[in-house]
Amino acid sequence: MTTEKELSPEESIKLITGMINNAKNEVGDNSFYFLFWGWITFIACIGQYILHLFNSPYHYYVWFLMPIGGILTGIYGSRQKKKERTRTIIKQALSDLWAGVGLAFIVVIFINIKTGWQNAFLGYILLYAIGTFISGRILQFRPLVIGGLINFGLVIVACFFTYFEQGLISGAAILISYIIPGHMLRARYKKSHHE
Repeated sequence: MTTEKELSPEESIKLITGMINNAKNEVGDNSFYFLFWGWITFIACIGQYILHLFNSPYHYYVWFLMPIGGILTGIYGSRQKKKERTRTIIKQALSDLWAGVGLAFIVVIFINIKTGWQNAFLGYILLYAIGTFISGRILQFRPLVIGGLINFGLVIVACFFTYFEQGLISGAAILISYIIPGHMLRARYKKSHHE
């Protein structure tokens, strides 16, 4: 029969800190998701605005990138899962958070189909804010927290603009909360593995 050793408060804190740092490295290695979704969404936001400037009736076609992105990240994620030796509780929490945010995006799309698209970007920016803010808090990674907080403010600001202008604000929100922190996570990961 084995007995479990009681951890002192200092040992518990050290263990938890180690788990968080390990998760930061794992997420840094998988910054693919922040960068992939950040860039694909940024391109769609800016692309729709540019097509609108040229009076294209097909400006919304850029959003067909999203289901393609979903398929590509699904394939990437299943391959990564096969390589995974262990799954920390922090990595599982992040996975569950983003699964919930992803489902919320789908629900918001159906709401917009029914009620109209004039304020669609408000819901999207709010979901960017929630996902990145909570991810940043879990990982104790300040750029994600700051990006999420800025996005909460951008949702309010976007209320005063037209649909297409809200799309530009959404592009800025993605840049601030996904792309810049994603590149910072990637750089941190590379630095920690070259030391």
